[in-house]
Amino acid sequence: MNFRTLDDADVKSKRVLVRVDLNVPVANGEVTDLTRIERIVPTIAELSDKGAKVILLAHFGRPKGIASEENSLKQVVKPLARVLGRNVHFAEDCIGDKAKAAVDALMDGEILLLENTRFHKAEEKNEPDFVKALAANGDVFVNDAFSAAHRAHASTEGLAHVLPSFAGRSMQAELEALEKGLGNPARPVVAIVGGAKVSTKLDLLSNLIEKVDALVIGGGMANTFLAAQGHNVGKSLCEHDLAPTAREIMEKAKKTGCAIILPVDAVVAYRFEADAPNQTYGIDAIPADGMILDAGALSTEKIASVIDDAKTLIWNGPLGAFELRPFDTATVATAKHVAKRTKEGNLVSVGGGGDTVAALNHAGVADDFTYISTAGGAFLEWMEGKPLPGVEVLKK
Repeated sequence: MNFRTLDDADVKSKRVLVRVDLNVPVANGEVTDLTRIERIVPTIAELSDKGAKVILLAHFGRPKGIASEENSLKQVVKPLARVLGRNVHFAEDCIGDKAKAAVDALMDGEILLLENTRFHKAEEKNEPDFVKALAANGDVFVNDAFSAAHRAHASTEGLAHVLPSFAGRSMQAELEALEKGLGNPARPVVAIVGGAKVSTKLDLLSNLIEKVDALVIGGGMANTFLAAQGHNVGKSLCEHDLAPTAREIMEKAKKTGCAIILPVDAVVAYRFEADAPNQTYGIDAIPADGMILDAGALSTEKIASVIDDAKTLIWNGPLGAFELRPFDTATVATAKHVAKRTKEGNLVSVGGGGDTVAALNHAGVADDFTYISTAGGAFLEWMEGKPLPGVEVLKK
């Protein structure tokens, strides 16, 4: 890979500033999902074991430059220490006297979490003086927060210009998985793109039809494409005003040799609720007062056969209203088919985006994919082909 990793870093007795993602969900003072904490353990443990003074930088919530108890990283210290199995010190600021005193007190191998970087407005503005103030407490910079790499903030991008900089193990794993997914993939490559709206994924679709061999479109997005082909979609979620855009994408796909896979049948209900009475119809027979809430059995079989021909699969977005049973059927069946092919060694599978992670967890197969990205916006921008500031600055 063309970026610097911990293999290239000399960290013994050095003050290592590590940008991590600790923006975890908290309810009643308890962290409700430890995934992001678990992802950064290998980097922190390795640096600590190598005798570095490990100084963690992170944001939490959206404080907009104002310090508050509800957005304090103090509430993450105990769960972080528990998952790491190591003591974690805490400083009540990320710059200035409090931060300096805490850093100066560190022994080799010890771990310190600094307070929320976004308590300072200068963080998101990437102001040089704030970068300098952060860098004053470090000798080396390690970025292990791919999820924040699409932001050119002081702690994600600015620091890499003033300190020797490296990708942490979580960042490295993400970049290597994404390279396998779209950078230099084994072909044929299939992308599954679902979700509610075409309007939020125009850049994504435009990039993918130039990179993949087949593009499966599902969820509410598929309805817009079906309507663009002249099908009646009843009262389904549909952006009728984007029909010309959908037709342009389909025309462009023809020129690039990318097959567009749309539903051939659909599960239709008359109420958007769990266990609503439903029936499957062919795409050319959708009732005028019905709502398409899932892809039908024939569509699911068609998607499975496309997956059977693939060597690489990228997934972003569900195929139906997966949060409502039984309209999770196509998403769950497809996820299980991808997992089976992956476990057999026949497929490299990369999934990402909030709804996708939720859907794959719902299907019980998240651990069976080659890689699941929890990065949200950064994953989407990578799929759109956009350079990520926090990654670009780590390149050799």
